[in-house]
Amino acid sequence: MEQNTGDYIVRATAANAQIRAFACTTKDLTEAARQAHNTSPVVTAALGRLLSAGAMMGSMLKGEKDLLTLQVKGDGPVEDITVTADASGHVKGYAGVPDVILPANSQGKLDVAGAVGKGILRVIKDMGLKEPYIGQTMLQTSEIAEDLTYYFAASEQVPSAVGLGVLMERNNTVRQAGGFLIQLMPFAEEEVIERLERNLAGITSVTAMLDQGITPEQMLGLILEGLAYEVTDTMPAAFFCNCGRQKIEKVLISLGEKEIQDMIDEGQEIEVNCHFCSKKYKFSVDELKHML
Repeated sequence: MEQNTGDYIVRATAANAQIRAFACTTKDLTEAARQAHNTSPVVTAALGRLLSAGAMMGSMLKGEKDLLTLQVKGDGPVEDITVTADASGHVKGYAGVPDVILPANSQGKLDVAGAVGKGILRVIKDMGLKEPYIGQTMLQTSEIAEDLTYYFAASEQVPSAVGLGVLMERNNTVRQAGGFLIQLMPFAEEEVIERLERNLAGITSVTAMLDQGITPEQMLGLILEGLAYEVTDTMPAAFFCNCGRQKIEKVLISLGEKEIQDMIDEGQEIEVNCHFCSKKYKFSVDELKHML
């Protein structure tokens, strides 16, 4: 399933390639995820932030078949959030407990940190090698953007600035969602770093910018002002799940003969839900026998 949406990712460089930058608007794909999983507002905000990050980080992948997985596991009521992205702007994701309801935090905002709790952020890059790359850091604020900023510095040694946001309508649909990701290359000069820090200190939140009608290109223009920035490309982003009957069949077969025989013995058709998009697949007793 893939929607045609207004969501897209912008990639740019600045200051003679001393900075690489990404920004995205992801309202439609965040709303698609909300509808697929019937998430509560605070879970929509957490999942939407991670989906935006996944879309931008996925666009850094080189190979068509490369996959990126982001996992946030905490001791909060949402338990865990998983997002997978590819190099072409496709993302999908789900939360362990989708219907968590929490009061607003001290700033009157959705309490993402309270929903996530203390725990770990894991980044898995599967680039077709024998072993995937796995980086793991402790969650710093559990608000997700700062946790990714810390991950890049600690695990990949790349100084970065990450901004992510989801704004909800009163009817709990998604009003705005998106983010930015700015990275300094190892040869970045001191005055470039100082100018970037000044610019970042002066910008409002991601959702405030998007809600004012500021596009991802204009967002990067504000963050990279005075740093000779140029957009290198844009790509559409969408909530996309590549599940299908064959994939679900393989999962069932992988359970082993005994499990399948038990299902056959119960004499009922079974229903399997895809984790990532909640699509339902039904298998009759005859189909189960055929798998055996």
